[in-house]
Amino acid sequence: MKKIKGVKRYAKQFMSAVDPGEVSQTLEKLRAVVALMEKDRNFRSLLISPAFSEEETGKVVSFVSQKLSLPEKASRFLLYLISEKAIIALPEITAAIGALYSEMKKRAKVVVTSPVRIERDYEEHLAGSLKRIVGKDVELEYVIDPMLLGGIRIKVGSTMYDSSIKGQLGLLRDKLIKG
Repeated sequence: MKKIKGVKRYAKQFMSAVDPGEVSQTLEKLRAVVALMEKDRNFRSLLISPAFSEEETGKVVSFVSQKLSLPEKASRFLLYLISEKAIIALPEITAAIGALYSEMKKRAKVVVTSPVRIERDYEEHLAGSLKRIVGKDVELEYVIDPMLLGGIRIKVGSTMYDSSIKGQLGLLRDKLIKG
């Protein structure tokens, strides 16, 4: 698979073209297109295949835009990505747009991984604690990973806080190996 350069550049172009109040809704619609690309191989192939002309692909995008009620700016953005041969990177571009939007809204995305479902009371306590640590509002995403055995792992941006049993055992193993 060809790696597309300039993912952040495309994300910034999107952010400058869409009104700040419309970014959230438009981003959700783009995520629906990404989900469709991931779910339907034929749709994905149609978008990225050189066998189809830009005009044919544009008609498909227009049809999908109408069915998904995509805003005009999002539809034009998809057509632009097709003309730039960058539509294959739509998942990465959408993720970059989400990161830019979170940054703009002074929000941090936090991924909390635990072996079991976290109780609602603890979720609220955790969100408050993370807000104080990060200094921004936090958007929590919960992932269940039974391999952790116990404890939690928290990822804020590129920083990882690991208080899981698996993580602590790994640290202990490293210390024993180093002596």
